[in-house]
Amino acid sequence: MAQKIQKTNVCRLLDAAGIAYELIEYEVDESDLSATHVATLLGEDVDTVFKTIVLEGDKTKYFVCIVPGACEVDLKKAARAGGNKSCKPIPQKELLPLTGYVRGGCSPIGMKKTLPSFIDETCLLHNKIYISAGQRGMQLHLAPQDLINYASLTISDLI
Repeated sequence: MAQKIQKTNVCRLLDAAGIAYELIEYEVDESDLSATHVATLLGEDVDTVFKTIVLEGDKTKYFVCIVPGACEVDLKKAARAGGNKSCKPIPQKELLPLTGYVRGGCSPIGMKKTLPSFIDETCLLHNKIYISAGQRGMQLHLAPQDLINYASLTISDLI
């Protein structure tokens, strides 16, 4: 009998909202937490595996950008999307206290505080995308429009 996957808080939030998703577990490699590595482990196109990056703007403080795994967020475009002149990724040590998530397990859903959040427009090229389920070793597979609607994401050119 297959072992039942333990649901994360992100799953419980989506369940309560009636949003369809698939929860997929994978083996965590602590030496490589990159989205490209996760895509390889899942056997999926890296363009469908999105990573969540928390940035600090010069005017608006913290905001979130969600971009395809193989891409780097364009800081100029991200700053503009977030209403800033400039921005930078927050230091790793600030991620857990600010969001409740660790690097490699940061989800745009269920953060401690609601932050302005932006997703790269390429998400709309796919029927379904992967995002972190809120902990390392777990990904959600869901329709990008469901994610956009639930998490109040703004579609932007971020790469």
